[in-house]
Amino acid sequence: MDIKEIQELIKFVAKSGVSEVSIDRKDFKITIKATGSAPMVVNATVPAAAPVQQLAAAPAPVAAAPAAAPAAEASNLITVKSPMIGTFYRSSSPDKPSFVNVGDEIGTGKVVCIIEAMKLFNEIESEVSGKIVKILVDNASPVEYDQPLFLVEPM
Repeated sequence: MDIKEIQELIKFVAKSGVSEVSIDRKDFKITIKATGSAPMVVNATVPAAAPVQQLAAAPAPVAAAPAAAPAAEASNLITVKSPMIGTFYRSSSPDKPSFVNVGDEIGTGKVVCIIEAMKLFNEIESEVSGKIVKILVDNASPVEYDQPLFLVEPM
């Protein structure tokens, strides 16, 4: 089972309201327990060569996308969405400037934010060129897969 499958399983458990899910395969065992408002606990056991890990997942699903997202569909704005579940950061560290601000022009491949997922910091690059019109997520906030992050006016 790869990391993407584990993330999808965590997402499913969070949305379904199920309190516990266990999967036991020949060389892999995973148990996901949801405990009320606290973060989910994931226990994964892999073959003897790898250690047992305990991972903290994102808390319960975040509220639906802000009202500005439907406006993007009606106009010419492009929505940049989160490619994963994690914690959204606007800069590489608290003392560094933000990767992008409202009004900044971005190009394809420019880093626009970082999403931390399971202690890994993933730089998120823009897939579009344009001008940042709105930042839809607060710094250090949890984000869901496919959640809108930025509105971009294409160039």
